[in-house]
Amino acid sequence: MSERKEKLSARAVWDDDEAADERIERLTPAQAAAFRARNPQVSPWRVIAAQAAVGGVVALLAWLLGGGREHAWSALYGAGTAVVPGALLARGMTSRLTSASPVVSAASVMLWETAKIGATVALLMAAPKLVQPLSWPALLAALAACLSVYWFALLWRGRKS
Repeated sequence: MSERKEKLSARAVWDDDEAADERIERLTPAQAAAFRARNPQVSPWRVIAAQAAVGGVVALLAWLLGGGREHAWSALYGAGTAVVPGALLARGMTSRLTSASPVVSAASVMLWETAKIGATVALLMAAPKLVQPLSWPALLAALAACLSVYWFALLWRGRKS
């Protein structure tokens, strides 16, 4: 008898969810277009360009503040560890295949994000061999500055691209 009550109770929960779905007002195409106009998307390429600019500024500051060429090159490499994998992700996410279906889109996000993380780790591991002499503080400062650009992308949402 208690088993039957549990099934009925579970069904009642689902019934409530269906009732909630019925109360949600669907947007007309015109309302959806107006919503998209009020909430524009930020181009991933705009974010990548901003990251590259921030990386260049950090490298210039590292050089001007007495760090010398090794600090500037380390900072540029640090910026590259954010920009190159970010560009890889942006390229993958803006392909036509990505928008084929919701399932393909979800799988694509996971695939390209994994590729981005792998590329970042590989670039960081290769840094001591590729940048001689390497300044880890300059590299990590530039990397952190470039990654912070993602937060500012949220502020750009209200502006036209």
